[in-house]
Formats: sequence, structure tokens, C-alpha cells
Amino acid sequence: MVTMADSAPAPLATALDLTDRVVIVTGGTKGVGRGITERFLEAGAHVVVTARNAPETPLAWGDRSASFVAADIRDPDQTAAVIAAATEAHGRIDVLVNNAGGSPMAEAASASPRFSESIVKLNLLAPLYLSQAANAVMQDQDTGGSIINIGSLSGLRPSPWSAAYGAAKAGLLNLSQSLAIEWAPKVRVNVVSGGYILTEQAELHYGDDAGVARVAATVPLGRLASPTDIGDACLYLASPLARHVSGANLAVHGGGEAPPFLAAADLR
Repeated sequence: MVTMADSAPAPLATALDLTDRVVIVTGGTKGVGRGITERFLEAGAHVVVTARNAPETPLAWGDRSASFVAADIRDPDQTAAVIAAATEAHGRIDVLVNNAGGSPMAEAASASPRFSESIVKLNLLAPLYLSQAANAVMQDQDTGGSIINIGSLSGLRPSPWSAAYGAAKAGLLNLSQSLAIEWAPKVRVNVVSGGYILTEQAELHYGDDAGVARVAATVPLGRLASPTDIGDACLYLASPLARHVSGANLAVHGGGEAPPFLAAADLR
């Protein structure tokens, strides 16, 4: 039976206080993942980070530190071990952020089957495996849980020279919407689709400082996103403020991309 208490808002002053909540962030040692990790630490959460390699510098905010579990999340057995380790250490899982992903540039015409399979495994199947394992824990909790999948602008429009990546991210959005229906009402599933983001590896995608500036100039808000911008969106979706948000795609892209015809027709 649904009651008004089910939709009662949390006090605004404490809505973003996630003290003692347990959060797993994949690929949380650098770049966007590190920004997400630091934001949840600042909110008071216990954060478990997983990646293939340990962080080069400590993952901490103030007196709070994230714990680390090494894993290749493309392997279902290793993803299950991550969920088991977090549950054993903390007794619960409140939030899973499937952040790990990415792809080098590759022409679709010459990409090998092994390459394409690896990209799809990392960006689509790994989030599915982790979500399945986390959902099994969350469904047994009175408070359920929240799963946040990090998508990409590449999954919302053509993705030349990263076709497998774009297709995987498009699939991740559909997967998230499907899981949001299957796993409700206990577990909310949402997507944060990032646009152009300034990380340690920005030069691989945008070139030198001048290239970054040119790309930033195409963004309506006039700059690339920061990892903290993505972290803020995740914090919102994990919080009581998003208690009635599930199956949604929160685009954090600074306004998106202007239609190319505007520049070609010289209408601006």
C-alpha cells in the first residue's frame, strides 16, 4: 500500500548528507571517477572504489578515505567479488556508480572483433554485471538503493571514430530505462550523460590547450565540464532529492551542441 510517507521530502538542509551510506564507484581512481568519489566522500559516504590499478595518490576528502578493490570489471566473477567485498565490509550497498568506460579512437572499417568486443564489454556489459550483483543486495534492504550509469553524449548522437563506444553508451541508456522498470520500486536506475569533460587525458580527445579552448567555445555554457560537475549530478541522483527520479537521463553537457547548419549558413 502506498502512503503519503513514501513521498515525504527529506529536510532540505540534510538532503545531500549521505553520512554512512555505502557507495561503489567503478573507475574511481582518476578523471571523472575521482571527481565522483571525492564528492561522495565530502557528503559523508563510505566509498569503495574499483579499478584494475590502485590509485597513484590517496583518494581522500578531509579525514575520510575511500577503500580500494582491484578488479577487471569486464569479468563477471571479478565484478561479483567487488560487490561481495563491499557488502562484507559495510553490510549494505546504497549506491552503485558505473563510471568505468571509454575508448581510444578507432575507425569502424578496420576495428578488429577483439577490439569491438572489449569496448562493448567495458561500456555496456560490465555495468549490467555490476548492476545485477548490486541489485541482489539492494532488493533485500528496507531502503533499496540507487544505481547511476555514466553515459555519454556519444550515445545520444553519431559517434564517428568511436562507433562501438557510442553504440555501447546508447545501449546503456536503454538498459538503464529497462532496469528502472524491472527493479522498481526498491531500486532507482538513472543515467548521467556527460558532454565534453576536462580530465587528465583531455589532450587525447581535444588536442593541446588551444584545441581544448576551441572545443570549449562550441559549448553553449562556454567551458568543458569538470569531473566535479559529473559528481554533483551523481550526488543529486543518489540523494532523497531524486526520490521520484528513475529511468531518467540527466545530460550534463553545458547545453549540448549547436546544430552545424547554424555556422554553415552564417546565421549566428
